[in-house]
Amino acid sequence: MNGLKLAVIGATGLVGRTMLEVMQELALPVDELLPAGSERSAGTTVEFQGRKWTVQTVQDVLAARPQVALFSAGGDVSKRWAPEFAKAGTTVIDNSSAWRMDPACPLVVPEVNGDAIGSDDRIIANPNCTTMQLVMALKPLHDAYRIQRGVVSTYQSITGTGKAAIVQLESERAGEVPASPVYPHPIDLNCLPHCDVFGDNGYTREEMKVWHETKKILGDEEVHMTCTAVRVPVVGGHSESVYLEFERPFELSEVRQKLADFPGVVVEDEPAQNRYPMPRNAAGKNEVFVGRIRRDLANERGLHLWIVADNLRKGAATNTVQIAQYLLEQGRWA
Repeated sequence: MNGLKLAVIGATGLVGRTMLEVMQELALPVDELLPAGSERSAGTTVEFQGRKWTVQTVQDVLAARPQVALFSAGGDVSKRWAPEFAKAGTTVIDNSSAWRMDPACPLVVPEVNGDAIGSDDRIIANPNCTTMQLVMALKPLHDAYRIQRGVVSTYQSITGTGKAAIVQLESERAGEVPASPVYPHPIDLNCLPHCDVFGDNGYTREEMKVWHETKKILGDEEVHMTCTAVRVPVVGGHSESVYLEFERPFELSEVRQKLADFPGVVVEDEPAQNRYPMPRNAAGKNEVFVGRIRRDLANERGLHLWIVADNLRKGAATNTVQIAQYLLEQGRWA
C-alpha cells in the first residue's frame, strides 16, 4: 500500500502532537508529513517516524496539496482553511466544533457510524471529546434496547482546555498566582460546573454539544441526553456518570456482553475487587472503558454506567486518525 501525503494542521499543539504519536502506533502509512502551525511555530520541527519534519505555514501546506489534512487548530482556523483544502481535493478531518452540526458534513466515530461518510464528502467532523466516548457505549445499547432518555454528568480533564490550563493548575499547586488563568476560579482542589460558555437556557455550550451531537451520530432525534459538564483538576482523562432509560427490558449480563463485544470498548466492572475505570489507567490508551454497570433502583429499564477515556486520545487525536484509517481501508486514496 502506498503511503499518504498527510498534513497535520496544529501539529505543535497538545492534540496535534498526540495525533503524530497515534499515527505511529496505529501504523498509518505516511510517506510525506506536512506539519503546519502558526506563523510563530513555522520553522520549528516535530518528530515522526524517527525523523524531524519542519513545521510550515498553513498556506505552504495547502500549496503542497496533501491527500488528507487532520485539523486541530481551533474553529476559526478550520472555518477559514478547511474549505480551501476541500476545494483543492484534500479530505479534511476536523477536530474543532466548526463543522460538527453542518448538515453537509458527516459527524463520525468510525466504530459507530463510519458508513455516514459519502464518497464525495471532503470535510468530515470529529465529535466533541465528551460525546465521543459516550456514544461508544451508547451505540450497542441503543441498537439492542433503544435509549429514550439519559442524564450525563461529566468530570473533565483540564487538558480539554489546552496547555494554558495545565500551566494554571501547576502554578496553583506550586502556591503561585497564575499569570494568565483560563478559568474564572482556581482549579486546584476544586470542581467547576462550567465547561465553555453559558447559554440563555442555563446550559453551557459543552453540555449542548452532547445533546445535539449524540442525536446526529446515532441518527436518532429521539435520543435525549441531558448533560452537566464539570471541570476537575485531573491532567488527562474525562469521566462520565451516565443514566439511561430504555424502551425495551434488559439483562445486566447481556448489557455487559454487548459492551465488551463492541470494538474499542473495554469493560472494567468488578467493584468488589476495586476494579473500575479511572483516568489514571486510561491515560495513553485508545479504548473507552466502562464500569459500575448497574440497574436503577426505581426503574427496571434504567441503567447506570461509568465511562472513562483519555480525552486527547479517543476523545480527539485517535478518532481523527481512525477516520483516516477507515477511509484508507475503504479505498479513498487507492
